[in-house]
Amino acid sequence: MAHRLVVMRHAKSQWPDGVADHDRPLEERGVRDAKAAGEWLRDHVGTPDHVIVSTARRARGTWTLAAGPLGYIGAAGYETESPGALTIDPRVYDASLPTLFDVLREIPERVGTTILVGHNPGSEDLVSTLASNDDSDPARLAASKYPTCGIAVLTFTVPWSELTPKSAELIAFAVPRG
Repeated sequence: MAHRLVVMRHAKSQWPDGVADHDRPLEERGVRDAKAAGEWLRDHVGTPDHVIVSTARRARGTWTLAAGPLGYIGAAGYETESPGALTIDPRVYDASLPTLFDVLREIPERVGTTILVGHNPGSEDLVSTLASNDDSDPARLAASKYPTCGIAVLTFTVPWSELTPKSAELIAFAVPRG
């Protein structure tokens, strides 16, 4: 089965005094960009089967805003009224590369497209490690800078449980702005 992984970095966030990193909210620009990211996802990816989001406030806010243009609500499981599962996973916040691989390898094989909403350096490291075509235009763009709201789209044919470095092809990289 062919699979698609969309790795999205959270939108631009605030740095308010006295607020823990995990609890930082989105900036106004981040709100606009997250909505634009949802429109880009709608036009280039479509509705995902599964979404995994960091527990950080800025990541959850990014997905909430991006999900709107997709008409994606998600549910904790595969219910008939939901387009797919939505998992808020604490392991994605400040995750190491091995941890992100663990998260992805747990995705059920029936899932075709997954969106992972996380942080840097994890998002950038994951994409550069998975992509076998590091000389492609999307790979060069992602390597030059993986800014907030950066979206990488990778495809692969191995099962989720067998994801390894260089097992995917990076087919698109975009930075939607609102």
